Amino acid sequence: MTSRQVVKAGAIYFALLFSAGFVLGTIRVLWLVPIVGTRTAELLEMPVMLTVIMLSARWVVRHFSMPYTAPSRLGIGGMALALILALDFTVVLWVRGLSRSQYIESFDPVAGTAYFVMLGVFAVMPLLVSRRELSKMLEGAR
Repeated sequence: MTSRQVVKAGAIYFALLFSAGFVLGTIRVLWLVPIVGTRTAELLEMPVMLTVIMLSARWVVRHFSMPYTAPSRLGIGGMALALILALDFTVVLWVRGLSRSQYIESFDPVAGTAYFVMLGVFAVMPLLVSRRELSKMLEGAR
């Protein structure tokens, strides 16, 4: 697997999640927050985003026929995570007119923690989506 394929797969994985997050974020802000509040709305969005993460990771891994190796799979997640963080710490801060410290402080303690955990899940999901492949590898090693 070439590094170019890993970068391309990571960029597409990022684009899938970003697109879904943009749509879900719009729904959350416009319709859910006024009804249930910010924290609850953000927490309600998390299971949907987890599903999107799982489906996107599985699709990218299959579409690019990525071998079950930690460097290639974590490379996809790492590239996508780097793009998400770059977007968060540039465009989002610029649009909201916040400094980095103001941005970090603006997170709700509960929903913010869940968000950062989800970023970690997002990064490792390409490695986790094909557990059948992992099981076959482990059985073959015995």
